Amino acid sequence: MTILLTLVAVIGLLPLAVGFLRLNGGGGRVDAQSFAASTLLCALAFSLTFLVQELGLVLPKALVPGLDPILYHNDHDWSGDAPIAELLQGGGAVATLCSGLLFLWLAGRIGQARPTWRLFAFWMAFQGLFQSLSQWAIGCLIPGNDVGRALAWLDAGPLVTGPLLVTSVIAMFASGLLLARRYPLRGNDRRTALQLAAAVALAIVPIVPFRIPREPVEVVLIPFVVHLIGLGWLVLGLGFARRQPAPARPGIIGPFTALAALLAAFQLILRPGIAF
Repeated sequence: MTILLTLVAVIGLLPLAVGFLRLNGGGGRVDAQSFAASTLLCALAFSLTFLVQELGLVLPKALVPGLDPILYHNDHDWSGDAPIAELLQGGGAVATLCSGLLFLWLAGRIGQARPTWRLFAFWMAFQGLFQSLSQWAIGCLIPGNDVGRALAWLDAGPLVTGPLLVTSVIAMFASGLLLARRYPLRGNDRRTALQLAAAVALAIVPIVPFRIPREPVEVVLIPFVVHLIGLGWLVLGLGFARRQPAPARPGIIGPFTALAALLAAFQLILRPGIAF
């Protein structure tokens, strides 16, 4: 736990502090509708990206003779045995990285006339990139997470994990900068950073029901770590980016309805498990 907290402080709190210091004060009044939409879409994007990770963990194992994975909640365990199973634990981080890159591209392609979809693509990119990159960074130091298990299967020593950790941090900086340029709300100031911090913090509340039943530490700790790391690099990116926010306001009804429908699917369909 000490290693995890130290790493999170270095790759989360440090860029957050530096980015905040680079930003100017000021900014306009908080737009309640845009803030609520951003919070809902952040929560929706986290849970959708988490599902992408589950699929990335389960589907490769389903193709291996002798392995019988079940989708959702027990994807870290399975019946049967195959030597390659531990390597396939890295499939979730690969899947979420691909999702993040796809939505990063879409966030730059969706026009200003579709503000809700632009904001959705932004948060999907944020979640995909940082749910993945945080796992790569943590896995280089803690062999117990999914990426760490895959690296252990590869017998990756310090000559591999050291450069991989540095590469992950560089990728986080690049992701934060690119996301900052695509953030469709407001400008580059400390009030924007504080609104982002409030949005990602409040988004954890509707995320919690998606993660039950799990160990209590996993229910809150994982979204907290991902959001803290992602927020740090995004705020640092805002300190470097030069961009003009779109004036259009995203809607609330669509994100709320989608979040409620997804929660129902998680609890009614995925919670019992789907055998592959």
